Amino acid sequence: MAGDTRLAIIIPCYNEELVLSDTVNTLINVIDDLVNKNKISENSYIYLIDDGSKDTTWNIIEMFREKYGEKIKGTKFIRNYGNQKALIAGLTGAKEIGCDCVVSIDADLQQDENAIETFIDEFHKGAEIVSGIRNDRKTDSFFKKYTAIGFYKVMNILGVKIPQNHSDFRLVSRKGLEVLSHYPESGLFLRGFFHEIGLKTSYVNFNVKPRMAGCSKYNFFSLMSLALNGITSFSIVPLRIIAAIGVLTILGSIIFSVDVVLEKILFDNAPSGYATLAILLAFFGGLQLFCLGIIGEYVGQIFHEVKNRPRYIIEKEIK
Repeated sequence: MAGDTRLAIIIPCYNEELVLSDTVNTLINVIDDLVNKNKISENSYIYLIDDGSKDTTWNIIEMFREKYGEKIKGTKFIRNYGNQKALIAGLTGAKEIGCDCVVSIDADLQQDENAIETFIDEFHKGAEIVSGIRNDRKTDSFFKKYTAIGFYKVMNILGVKIPQNHSDFRLVSRKGLEVLSHYPESGLFLRGFFHEIGLKTSYVNFNVKPRMAGCSKYNFFSLMSLALNGITSFSIVPLRIIAAIGVLTILGSIIFSVDVVLEKILFDNAPSGYATLAILLAFFGGLQLFCLGIIGEYVGQIFHEVKNRPRYIIEKEIK
């Protein structure tokens, strides 16, 4: 029955003291409303993951535990491990605590919390994964907007068919959590993972609101790291492109060598193109470094995985 569905809402938090109180109160109201509509059970809860915050985020979580009791659960990392690790901790922790489905949402609540009801409706219709799709990127800066669009286009070209404007605002069923538990790699890219596993998926469009306070914790370098992780985790196409470039380079060098030899034999003069030679050397030198960089990213992924270190270390828990 729909009213027996136990929902867990997981929220990764990093230095969110300015917005967390409003966010928790808002989501408590969402849960109460869904309980009153008989769409979820009364033992549904919010699970907050403090990703090594340096402010009072954990104190606020403890305060809400005292206020709302079992409706609030939390985990605190010993240091900052990143948004993806915090999401994985929330999904794993919710599975251990017990739930029928999990919704992940950002702590700044820019994602429309009212869409959670639609997520639940799709889950009751049989969807195992319900992914949120942004209607637009009006709240993003020019740079962030077009780099994000470029990222999704590159991912699709490389064979990872992630819908454009896909986000980490999603519902995952108990079955999806069970599948996740069989994937031990530390650098798991969740947007690609939930698309790849092949469970029945629905898509829900939502509007993005302006941030209530504070600023985004994603900067250029963290976004670049996320993009590189996504590409190297789910596609070897860049390595194949490098191999193809190598073959084309060899063919080009053979043609160029034949041309030089013919010039010498037929006209008894060696070409005088020192500028051309310098340009070619600079170009292929840069190309080699670029290709080595791509290969290095894959070697780095292997390096992190073979060490088999834990994804994160938990300092405190409230369950």
